[in-house]
Amino acid sequence: MNYNIVINETIAFVKLELRDSEGGHDWFHVERVFRNSMLISKDEDVDQLIVSLAALLHDVADSKFHDGDETIGPKKARSFLEKIEVDEKSIDHVIKIIEHISYKNSLKGEGKKFSSKELDVVQDADRLDAIGAIGIARCFNFGGFKNRVLFDPDILPNQNMSKMDYKKSNGPTINHFYEKLLLLKDKMNTDSGRRIAIIRHNYMEDFLEQFYNEWDANTF
Repeated sequence: MNYNIVINETIAFVKLELRDSEGGHDWFHVERVFRNSMLISKDEDVDQLIVSLAALLHDVADSKFHDGDETIGPKKARSFLEKIEVDEKSIDHVIKIIEHISYKNSLKGEGKKFSSKELDVVQDADRLDAIGAIGIARCFNFGGFKNRVLFDPDILPNQNMSKMDYKKSNGPTINHFYEKLLLLKDKMNTDSGRRIAIIRHNYMEDFLEQFYNEWDANTF
């Protein structure tokens, strides 16, 4: 099994599957997660093929765009990997990563049921794309996609969400910073992920300070 051939075929497949996706969960998101995974994996003892395939296929059918169905993505990924004749052990590992990578699976009542160094790397890479400048852009893009208000001071963030609460949430976009984005820094698995997350986290805090100053018409 030639690594480059497998990866190139996977990239072509994912680009086709995500051709009409929302801007925060499109091919470019996947590409960034793939690049971040490659960066982080340089400092980790991991199977490069597993990391690469999981990064490329992790959002091939995000449940939030499929009525909450979390089985579609893993099924699509498995079908594709079997078609290009990836070995069964590698397929099983990749599918488990896809099934466990999501932030919502770390919420209360959802204990971590699978772990691997490869999951740690890809999960960190995916979480890094949810924070910092790109994370802010993706957050507001999705909020607009869902027609959510930017901010409502009368609607407080829910910082004690269950997985079901999270999936049903329709609060203001700013609330998502407190319900997820600002929490990710302390949920990183790898040293590299933590170092990058601190920089991006600080950028978000600066953004929020500026946002509230402008909202309240404060001058400097």
